[in-house]
Amino acid sequence: MSCADLFRLFCWPPLPSRIAAKLAFLPPEPTYSIIADGDSPDLRLHLSERAEFQFSDPDKASLEVFLAPTARGNNIACMMAKVNPRSRFTLLFSHGNAVDLGQMSSFFIGLGRRLNVNVFGYDYSGYGASTGRPLEKNLYADMECAWNQLLTRYKLQPESIILYGQSIGTVPTVDLAARYKVAGVILHSPLMSGMRVAFPETQRTWFFDPFPNIEKAPRIQSPCLVIHGTDDEVIDFAHGLTIYERLPKPVDPLWVVGAGHNDIEMFPQYLERLRSFLYSELDALRPVAEASAVESDNNSDSPTSNSS
Repeated sequence: MSCADLFRLFCWPPLPSRIAAKLAFLPPEPTYSIIADGDSPDLRLHLSERAEFQFSDPDKASLEVFLAPTARGNNIACMMAKVNPRSRFTLLFSHGNAVDLGQMSSFFIGLGRRLNVNVFGYDYSGYGASTGRPLEKNLYADMECAWNQLLTRYKLQPESIILYGQSIGTVPTVDLAARYKVAGVILHSPLMSGMRVAFPETQRTWFFDPFPNIEKAPRIQSPCLVIHGTDDEVIDFAHGLTIYERLPKPVDPLWVVGAGHNDIEMFPQYLERLRSFLYSELDALRPVAEASAVESDNNSDSPTSNSS
């Protein structure tokens, strides 16, 4: 990056939103549209060939799509892959920076079937059929909107929701997980902050540093699984390792030896680790958490407790 590029990036003007937009957001040409379904009030998904959908038309019809308004005045596209209506968990999936829901639709169905979970995804402002611009503040509002859809539209409880963020999607995921307790959190190729990606020698979080995951991760109170490839060419492995070390409630991470930024899902240990996290570790952690809560309540009710 030249001196002129650095000047334009940080000094014209030095706004975090401009830095974030230039460094992180790469919305593709939309691979889908959301259209009216005849005379029905429902909407349906229309995929272009570039979406490379790998399943049948009935599978496509099973994807529920709609638009939802955010607190910042945008309408974001939402997609629910309801693989099993009685599934215990729903993943709230925040995707990477260069894809949209059309390209993710096949992955959602495949992942849901392999893990026996429902998968809910959304497009960031300025991506796919979502309105607005891809900005850091919009990113947080988009995630909050998606979260609220699960709670209100689908009547889900936080203890049945797993937050899953991939790459830039770890940014809104960490932000939400730092404010709400959920069943679990999965951070797939997380970044420490925008400046630390662009300038690896950065040792502190500056006031204009976008996406400060490193500052928010210590506030995540849910069990958290970190996944990262050791040969990641986009977000260095050191980012995942440092985030893991800052978490209050980490589980054993998955460091995929030889994996890059976009191929972790191709390694067999990826699904194995996710299954273990969802159906073994979370069950094992739940009684401990409940017992701790009961003990805390009992202590607070004790007449000898200090209530100053």
